[in-house]
Amino acid sequence: MHSRLRLGWVVALGVIAAGQSSSRLDAAVRPQATTPVAHIADVAWIAGAWKGTLGQAQIEERWTPAEGGAMLGVSRTIRGGKMVAFEFLRIEERPTGLVYIAHPNARPGTEFALTRVDGQSAVFENPQHDHPKIIRYKKTGDTLVAEIEGDERGKHVTQAFTFKAAQ
Repeated sequence: MHSRLRLGWVVALGVIAAGQSSSRLDAAVRPQATTPVAHIADVAWIAGAWKGTLGQAQIEERWTPAEGGAMLGVSRTIRGGKMVAFEFLRIEERPTGLVYIAHPNARPGTEFALTRVDGQSAVFENPQHDHPKIIRYKKTGDTLVAEIEGDERGKHVTQAFTFKAAQ
C-alpha cells in the first residue's frame, strides 16, 4: 500500500513538473494577461503582395489570406539581381492568442506572441530573443510598414521596411 501511495505521489509530481516546464516554455510567446485573445481575422489586412526597397535591395513579402486559423508568408531580398536573403513566415491562432513564427533563411522558427492589435496595426514580441524582440506591422492605404526592434551587436536598433501593394 505504501509503495502504491509513493508511486502515486511520484506520478502526480511528475505531471505537475511537466506542466510547469511546459508553461515556462510557452511563457516566452504567451501574450500578457491583459491582452485579449485575437483571431486570425484580426490581422487579415496583412494579406497580399508587398514590394519595397531598402538601399540597393528590393524586398518583397507575400501573405496568403487569413483562413483555417493561419496565414502563410514568404519574404525575399534581391540585391544586384541575386537573392541574398529569404524568410518563411506564419501567423497562427493558438488558445493563448496569435503567434508569429519566422524562419529566416530556412533556420528553425522563432515565435513572437501578439501583444497588441488595433485596427490595421499589430505588435508581436519575444523578449527572450536577441534580434528582433519586437515585430510591428501597420497598414495605411496601400502602404504596409514592417518594423523590427531588438539588440544587435550590443546596440538597441529599430529598422523599418516600407512596402507598397504590388500590382
